[in-house]
Amino acid sequence: MQRAMTVVPHLGLRLQALPLALGRPLSRAQDVLRRTPLYDFHLAHGGKMVAFAGWSLPVQYRDSHVDSHLHTRRHCSLFDVSHMLQTKILGFDRVKLMESLVVGDIAELRPNQGTLSLFTNEAGGIEDDLIVTSTSEGYLYVVSNAGCWDKDLALMQGKVRELQNMGSDVSLEVVDNALLALQGPTATQVLQAGVADDLRKLPFMTSAVMEVFGVSGCRVTRCGYTGEDGVEISVPAAAAVRLAAALLENPEVKLAGLAARDSLRLEAGLCLYGSDIDEHTTPVEGSLSWTLGKRRRAAMDFPGASVIIAQLKGKVQRRRVGLTCEGAPVRAHSPILNMEGTVIGTVTSGCPSPCLKKNVAMGYVPSEYSRPGTPLLVEVRRKQQMAVVSKMPFVTTNYYTLK
Repeated sequence: MQRAMTVVPHLGLRLQALPLALGRPLSRAQDVLRRTPLYDFHLAHGGKMVAFAGWSLPVQYRDSHVDSHLHTRRHCSLFDVSHMLQTKILGFDRVKLMESLVVGDIAELRPNQGTLSLFTNEAGGIEDDLIVTSTSEGYLYVVSNAGCWDKDLALMQGKVRELQNMGSDVSLEVVDNALLALQGPTATQVLQAGVADDLRKLPFMTSAVMEVFGVSGCRVTRCGYTGEDGVEISVPAAAAVRLAAALLENPEVKLAGLAARDSLRLEAGLCLYGSDIDEHTTPVEGSLSWTLGKRRRAAMDFPGASVIIAQLKGKVQRRRVGLTCEGAPVRAHSPILNMEGTVIGTVTSGCPSPCLKKNVAMGYVPSEYSRPGTPLLVEVRRKQQMAVVSKMPFVTTNYYTLK
């Protein structure tokens, strides 16, 4: 999902540089930035707007970053993620198109079931991460990153044209909806008051179209980017403010911005595209081998399959790992060293964990150093400090699954 950098003070912890994708303060260039349907709503509620992936988005509101983060973990928060690219893939050959671009088994998805997948290139690198849902309405609903908007759209449109020229029945539509994420342990309790559908029957990574607080035509997907239970609601743009206002009427709900979103996803061990994974990182190196469908592995019919499957069967040189660290907060690009002081890798994301009250980070190290519990060093401001390879997620996730 994507980056920038700002300095955000918070309770007891100093979150110095959030990823650069989390925004630059707006200047005269703000006029060329895209605005979501909630732009004025954010300003009216004290949103501090920053530039992010070509959009003007709130990095935080009147509450501190840490207060917002902890409120999400304990109650629920509302995030505007309307900058994400939403598309529909339609036609008889929609699965054929998507499986020509991603590593996942899209054909096996049940109606209204979704999966995280990856666009890959012929070298095995990750071009973007995305969620693909096979809807009961007969199309694939795809959500991908704002920072890869142009690249992803060109990739999918190019494949549509290629297949159409071969006689395939497939087309693409950009969905001009807003996208709201309601995240936290009380999120579905809040939402249930505004929908007729029984949300207990909507487990993690499934979706349904329903009326939400009087707004018809909303697609509600049980997913998110925080590690908590919650939903993302694709809502007609003209009704986005009305729905956001209705959700905020519940005292459980507070607005949250990019700063909290970044620290929440890092505690949950979730990747930020362009920082933790990119076009030079394979799914195996990125510890995302679980996204590779079993049938797809056997068929080796996705971009970069020869490279990726060879890494699965053999030894990969480097892996993404979690780190817990002592001392000053660890930031992206900080060197990772072995105990002999030799640089062996680089931090890709890092911040103080508001929940754990210690520093957490992700980075890449040679495979022989990737075992949890391995002691390492990180360099911060030219000083070395202790770090330990740690299992992710750092904070237990709370996704809702049917038992």
